[in-house]
Amino acid sequence: MIIQRPLYLRKLISRRHNGMIKIVTGVRRCGKSFLLSTLYAGWLREQGVENDHIITISLEDRRNRKLRDPDALLDYIDSKLTDDAVHYIMIDEIQHVSEFEDVLNSYLNMPNADVYVTGSNARFLSKDVITTFRGRGDEIKLYPLSFGEVFPYMDLQKDRALNTYMLFGGLPQVVQKSSEEEKNEYLKGLFTHTYIKDIKERYSIKNIEMLDELLNILASDIGALTNPTKLTNTFESVKHTKVNRMTLTSYLEYICDSFLVEKASRYDVKGKRYIDSPYKYYFTDCGLRNALLNFRQTEPSHLMENVIYNELRVRGFNVDVGVVPVQLRKEDGSRERKQFEVDFVCNMGSRRYYIQSAYRMPDEEKMKQEEASLRNIDDSFKKIIIVGEDTPVLRNEAGITTIGIYDFLLNENSLDL
Repeated sequence: MIIQRPLYLRKLISRRHNGMIKIVTGVRRCGKSFLLSTLYAGWLREQGVENDHIITISLEDRRNRKLRDPDALLDYIDSKLTDDAVHYIMIDEIQHVSEFEDVLNSYLNMPNADVYVTGSNARFLSKDVITTFRGRGDEIKLYPLSFGEVFPYMDLQKDRALNTYMLFGGLPQVVQKSSEEEKNEYLKGLFTHTYIKDIKERYSIKNIEMLDELLNILASDIGALTNPTKLTNTFESVKHTKVNRMTLTSYLEYICDSFLVEKASRYDVKGKRYIDSPYKYYFTDCGLRNALLNFRQTEPSHLMENVIYNELRVRGFNVDVGVVPVQLRKEDGSRERKQFEVDFVCNMGSRRYYIQSAYRMPDEEKMKQEEASLRNIDDSFKKIIIVGEDTPVLRNEAGITTIGIYDFLLNENSLDL
């Protein structure tokens, strides 16, 4: 099964020859190497690029261990640049090379070199890209397979396919395993022996139990507002453990930098400003989240919210949690201040959407509850409720659009329906 990834392939194609180092980042095992060495290299060949002008180097391959020396790698690449035509240099797992920054920066001003690299989470994280290449690094963040990418390969009806996806996620090797037992065991082993190991080794973490417990808390409370103070209180009241707030804050940063989890900030829609705290945390892959909890807490409403968040990020949106403050008049004539929450405020350039995730809206009361925050936003940007069922696209008198989860996930233009 070869699953094409057209969105990311287009991103690579659009960045060809831009004079920057293209850096493919993302959670481990999400398909970074396959994207470069198979899909993108294949596209280049279709455009007429000769094989000897596509230089692929896998530094995880034991046979290439000598190239982990920076000078040996530099000499090897130089030996492959045989003429003035563009050579496409693709290096997998560049973090195995000490001083890799100097190696890559050596090719920035060479017109016949177009450089692409991938890096694992252990030493090559998103914030490193910002500082390492002095403004000449172009990050392409790769997410696990989306539901729209895997559904055509699933011999299941839409509802069962989505339930399977929300349970086991979209890591390519998981999707290709046939039995639930195989998926389960692979995810649990991957989390323990790859992701957690990466974080522990990179930051020399000593309080391993605290890291494990923090991940468990985040996994149990996806979509819930929290902050370091609240988490500290949780450790003390529920786990009966005292923790250092600064240490816990650092651990949160490590988890986010490893691409396992993303943080959504709160945004005051009317005040047009960010609120420092609290935040929401979402896992970049629901299967990893479920494996961490041994598949015990699989509430579809929370998992659907996580899947919607990930889909919005895949589509390139910056996603915040919206806060809508309003003044309500009470029966006695006095006023009270109340805050409504919008699940997602999505921005991309001049485009903005306000989105609510509502797994079920069985009656009018639930519908009013979900619409309340959207009705109190007085700008003209589109307001959407996504429900967890197959339903026609509806638009009410307030201009609020309701769409089903399948239309949203399977139609890349669904926000404009």
